[in-house]
Parts: sequence; structure tokens; C-alpha cells
Amino acid sequence: MSEGADTSGQTVVAAFGQTMKTLRVRAGLEREEFGRRIGYSAATVASYEQGRRIPAPRTIERADEVLDAGGLLTVWKEQVERAQYPVFFQGMAALEKAAIELLAYDTLMVKGLLQTEDYMRAVLGMRRPPLNQETIEQRVVARLARQDIFDREPSPLLSFVMDESVVRRPLGGKGVQRGQLEHLLLVGQRRNVEIQIMPLASEESAGVDGPFTVVTRDDGKKFAYSEAQGTSALQTDPQQAALAAARYGIIRSQALTPRESLGFIEKLLGEL
Repeated sequence: MSEGADTSGQTVVAAFGQTMKTLRVRAGLEREEFGRRIGYSAATVASYEQGRRIPAPRTIERADEVLDAGGLLTVWKEQVERAQYPVFFQGMAALEKAAIELLAYDTLMVKGLLQTEDYMRAVLGMRRPPLNQETIEQRVVARLARQDIFDREPSPLLSFVMDESVVRRPLGGKGVQRGQLEHLLLVGQRRNVEIQIMPLASEESAGVDGPFTVVTRDDGKKFAYSEAQGTSALQTDPQQAALAAARYGIIRSQALTPRESLGFIEKLLGEL
């Protein structure tokens, strides 16, 4: 499905906003007072009510409580959370939340789960046709929320292999690149995370078909995901997902070890 077809999420957010406004007016609260009670400005409340901004689940819970809505707002939580993501990514976002293992191979840019906020803004700002500023802000908030996967208990096993070109490409400028490399070094020290670099000098790579991700859900089922040019494919066939996992294993064996990879990133950082 293409990103251009992402209208269902906007409809959900607009409907939620109208519901919240109706309940606020029924409760006799001005935007300023309601905003004060839920911890936001009147302008932010207006953006929620007009469907221009997507509230976090905790914000929806607080609004339901303040407005004594009896669940009329919290019932929207799952749909609104899903609407943070482009339609083509919503299935994958749900799988990440239930993952016990995630394997990702990337060739063009740093994986969203590993991106710094500055890097996110840089790459989202490069999209053509351009994304509007509010969409960029929503995508940044959504990507940052996805990074909760690193702190989840029990810890999922996370493995990332990226081409050397990914860490060498100064997307957003040298300052953004430096911050991103420093972040990779920090994340790479976590016990449940392995980051590996596939050297440009490598004469063999099982990743010639491009980037992909393999997720193992908490029920043991594997899924393979790939995306390009605003479209995506989520492979649910067990055989194909198993083959993707095997292919990833070969890629991982061809890359630098995690220790060598962190050393490589440190060296590159020192050259900037």
C-alpha cells in the first residue's frame, strides 16, 4: 500500500479530536483549563481537537479521566496509536511491540529504531514530495516511541547489520552524523543488542537483494518485512520468513563482528 493512500489514519485522528472536543464542551471546560489539567497548552489541545496532532496513549487516558468520559476516549487508544504510522508500516509497528527477536539489515540509512531525533528530522525532511511539518513531527514522535523496545522486559534480542555506506553517509550534515554514530556506540553496548557493519570491501554479501527485517513474535511465529518507495511487503508465509531469517544469518556471518563493528564506528567518529 502506498503512503499516498494514508487517509484512514487521518480520519481516525479527526474523529477522535471531534469526540474529545464534544466531551470537553459538555464538561463546560475551556481549552485553557482543560489543557492545564492534562498538562498541555490550549494551542496543543486545539491541535488535538482539529486532528492536526496525535496524542500519546497516556494523554488519552488522562483526558478521559479529566472529562469523566467513562472510556469514550480510551476506546480510541489503539486506533489512534496505529494512526501515528504511515499505513504501509502499521502492521510492522504492531509486530515490533510483540517481538522477542528482531533482525534488521539496512543499506541506505540507519534503521528507524536506531535513529537519533536529529537524524530522523533530517531524513524525513528529505522526502519528496515533501512531508508537511506536522506530519514530520508525528513521525518523529512515533519513531521515538518505537524505541521503547530497547527497555522492554523481558528484553527482546535485537540484531542490526548495516552497510558501511550507511554510517559513512553524512545525512543532515557532519554534526548529525557524529551524533548518530555516538548513539550507535551507546546502543551497541546493550547486552541484548548487536550492531554489525558490512564492509564495502567485502567481496561477498547475501544481502544483494536489499534491506529487510525479520521479526519473531512472542508466539514464536516469524515474519519478514521490506519496504521501498512508500510501499511495503509483510511476508507471513512461514517458509519465506524462515528463509529470510537464514539469509540474515549468512549476512551476519559475512559482516564484521559486533566488537569489530563498534571499533570501526569509533574510528570513523574520530575521523569526523
